[in-house]
Amino acid sequence: MRFRTLKELADICTAENKSISEFMLEEQAKESGRSTEQEFGKMAAYYKIMKEAVQKGLTEDTTSRSGLTGMDAQRVMSYMSGSVPSVGEEACRAMAYALAVSEVNASMGRVIATPTAGSCGIIPGVFVSAQQRFGWDDEHLVMGLFSAGAIGYIIANNSFVSGAEGGCQAEVGSAIGMAAGAMVELRGGTPAQAVHAVGLALKNTLGLICDPVGGLVEIPCIVRNGFGAVNALAAADMALAGVRSAIPSDEVIQVMYEAGSAMPEKYRETAKGGLAQTPTGKKMMQELKLSRKRT
Repeated sequence: MRFRTLKELADICTAENKSISEFMLEEQAKESGRSTEQEFGKMAAYYKIMKEAVQKGLTEDTTSRSGLTGMDAQRVMSYMSGSVPSVGEEACRAMAYALAVSEVNASMGRVIATPTAGSCGIIPGVFVSAQQRFGWDDEHLVMGLFSAGAIGYIIANNSFVSGAEGGCQAEVGSAIGMAAGAMVELRGGTPAQAVHAVGLALKNTLGLICDPVGGLVEIPCIVRNGFGAVNALAAADMALAGVRSAIPSDEVIQVMYEAGSAMPEKYRETAKGGLAQTPTGKKMMQELKLSRKRT
C-alpha cells in the first residue's frame, strides 16, 4: 500500500482527486493481483452477509448458547414502534441494527468481522440504516466498505484492533472510527473530513477496557456495539459540520497504542477484571461453569 497514515491517505486522495474508497479499491487490486471488478465483487458479497445478519437479528431467535444475551435488538425495534426515541429514530435504528448483528454473532450466526467479531455490529448498523434512510444502492455502500477498510488498515498497522492486545478501544473504538470516516465519505464529505471523523471517534473511546463476562463476546460487547453505532453517526456529523480533531487523528491512533500497551492484562479480554469480576459477573461465570459440567 502507498500509505501508512491517515494524513498520507488524505493527501494522496486530494492530490489525485479520488475518494478514499476509489483509491483503496485500486490499491487493494494491486496488492492482491486481482482486478478491481473482482475486488468489488468480493466486498459486495461481504455487504450482503452484513445485511443478512441485520435481518436475522431482527426476525429470528438470537438467544445465545449461554443464555446470557439475545433479542435486545428486537426489543429496541419494538420500543421504536410505540415511542419517540430520545436519540431520534435514525440513531435508534442504527443502534438496533448494530445490536442485531452482534447478537447474531453471539448466537453462532454468520457475520463479517469489522474489524473483529466483537465489533461486528457497528459498521452494518450504521451502513444498513443509512442505506434505508437515504435510498442508496448497494454499490454505494460497498464502496463505503473500501473506505472503512482503508481506515482499519491504518489503525491495524499503527495500533491494535484486537481486544486481547489493546482492550475494547481497539475493537469497538476502531470500528467506530472506521464507520465514522466511511459515513463522511458516503455523505459526500472530503477525505480530510473523513480523517477528522476518525480522530473525533477514537479519542472518545481511548482507554476502553475489554472485560467480557465469562470470557464470552456477549456482556458488555453487544451493547457497546449499539452505543458504538450512535457514536459513529455523531462523529460523522461533527466532521461534516466542520468540527476538526484538534489532535491530529494519527496522533490519536498513537495514543490508543500507548494506552493499550500500558493496559493491565486483566483488562485485555482475560475476564480477570472489570465487569467480569463484579459480584454479578462472577455469579454468571460460576453458573456457566456449572451448566457446562451438566452438559
